[in-house]
Amino acid sequence: MERVKQPTLWHISISHYSEKARWALDYKGIPYKSHTPMPGAHIPVAQWLTRGRHYTVPVIEIDGERIGDSTAIIAALEKLQPEPALYPSSTAERQRALALEEWFDEELGPYVRRLVFHELLRDPERFAELGAHTAPTAFRVMGPAGRRVMQAMIGRRYNARSDEEAAKALEKVQAGFDYLETELGTGEYLVGGTFTVADLTAASLLYPLVLPPEAYVAIERMPEPIEDLRMQLRERRGYQWVEEMFHRHRAHLAADSQSSQTATVSAASSGDDPSGGKSRPANLTG
Repeated sequence: MERVKQPTLWHISISHYSEKARWALDYKGIPYKSHTPMPGAHIPVAQWLTRGRHYTVPVIEIDGERIGDSTAIIAALEKLQPEPALYPSSTAERQRALALEEWFDEELGPYVRRLVFHELLRDPERFAELGAHTAPTAFRVMGPAGRRVMQAMIGRRYNARSDEEAAKALEKVQAGFDYLETELGTGEYLVGGTFTVADLTAASLLYPLVLPPEAYVAIERMPEPIEDLRMQLRERRGYQWVEEMFHRHRAHLAADSQSSQTATVSAASSGDDPSGGKSRPANLTG
């Protein structure tokens, strides 16, 4: 890797798109600094960081350049450190992997997020538990009134208050599992028989429903409607495949990143574990 200043990542601990960026950094063994804005507050933070080009995290700064969007971040990391590669060397397989990445980014990720936020917003107590776990300093400083504003922002931004939209999101999630299983066929990986950006993307974006223990944030349980859905999905091949991808390709990386990542903690913008390591498990059902 070229000699560049250590990258800085702005991310949300529980965000599946942030998990996608973190996993890519860890997979390539790239040490990085991190900041964790509170959910809701991340929107103006991302806009400020990217001068209005992006309104959400992850955002990464590499050698003075700030890049938003997990797909663009992985593309930049591939240039920064080509090995181990997430893009296949074959042109056809690379195009296929990138097409699958885009499909999961657009057709699955937003709906997983909407569905999970819908249930969390219906249960303020559980939402508070999650916030206190993932960003304790900022959450404490924000206070009850600030938390209500944050919840309103999230509900509007992700259209997460509507029961009708949540039902549509559930349909999209089910279709996402169908598509994943169809594309896998009888293989272990989506493209070329090896782990690529396509596998990393699909597994990352489904992590809030599968809750693999190897993820950056080990969440033990979700609100009961999500837990009921997880029980329905547990026997599906796609669900078990996500568990396997995290076990094969994330477990040792998450452990290694505890010593390679530098976390920055401040009441205004961050709630990372001061050690820079993986967060403690969160039980969202009490």
